Amino acid sequence: MATNSEITENGLWTNNVALVQLLGLCPLLAVTSTLVNGIGLGIATLATLVISNTLVSLIRGFVRSEVRLPVFVLIIASVVTVIELTMKALFYDLYLVLGIFIPLIVTNCAIIGRAEGFASKNPVGASALDGFMMGFGFLLVLSILGGMREIIGFGTLFANANLMFGEAANVLTVIINPDYSGFLLAILPPGAFFGLAILIVCKNLIDE
Repeated sequence: MATNSEITENGLWTNNVALVQLLGLCPLLAVTSTLVNGIGLGIATLATLVISNTLVSLIRGFVRSEVRLPVFVLIIASVVTVIELTMKALFYDLYLVLGIFIPLIVTNCAIIGRAEGFASKNPVGASALDGFMMGFGFLLVLSILGGMREIIGFGTLFANANLMFGEAANVLTVIINPDYSGFLLAILPPGAFFGLAILIVCKNLIDE
């Protein structure tokens, strides 16, 4: 079994969901037009990974191999439904912004991949840590990409922070340049591809 430090390094860097595995790219590219959107989806994905990994590890000794994948998908779908309803109740405006990409967390290959590849073979503690680190690595990429695109596209940072933290969080919004007219490409899907490519290049250069 991998040590805690190996699990941490694997999730945050060596086998990062977005930069190395290139999984979850649909929501990553679609919702990261702002930092707040990226953080919101990242937290939802992180919570899904932690809870689903933990549950899969708990039942791994009771599920027959022939039906394990349907059972894992059912667990993940149930967890995502609870998270979606919670977000709808507590962060309704952010829920409206993220829209269909919250329930689509179920289809994120990284989640079923960690359930099958790690949680089904390891104890609860290690599985929960793996889910957290994989989710946190994904959250970091979403946040960095969202921040980059927001600064270039809108000239702001942390705009609409009230969607997640309440009206008092409006003071967190930073306006880089009041006269900046914006750069449309940065907030369109092609801009997301360019931004992700830059992050992947930077990681590869650091690794080398």
